[in-house]
Amino acid sequence: MADKGEKKEKAAKGGRGAKKAGKSTSRSAKAGLQFPVGRIASLLKKGRYASRIGAGAPVYLAAVLEYMCAEILELAGNAARDNKKTRVIPRHIQLAIRNDEELNKLLSNVTIASGGVLPNIHQVLLPKKSDKGGKGEKGSASQEV
Repeated sequence: MADKGEKKEKAAKGGRGAKKAGKSTSRSAKAGLQFPVGRIASLLKKGRYASRIGAGAPVYLAAVLEYMCAEILELAGNAARDNKKTRVIPRHIQLAIRNDEELNKLLSNVTIASGGVLPNIHQVLLPKKSDKGGKGEKGSASQEV
């Protein structure tokens, strides 16, 4: 009989207030994100982008920022591995962004410090391919008259 009384007490407590006292869960943890939802919310409010900010806006923005960072870091990590390095440096980030069509379009006006440029030699500047070079061929330049 005492067991049934205890069960009724637990059942009466259900709903949103069933959480243990003193344990708080961050909005980032609830959303399953690494980026700080609370900090983004306060920055959105402080930036006066709108008079009111909804509860879902900072969560969505944090998710988008986290995805973008993960995408760029994955490509930069691949670029670092291609160059036989274990650390990602600005050069690897530059190579990752400029070799990806969509990221390059998004970040076309962005300058990355110490990023350098993509290796590129214009076709006109490359030496012309000759067919097993022999003398007296058509088109060979000679100064003898």
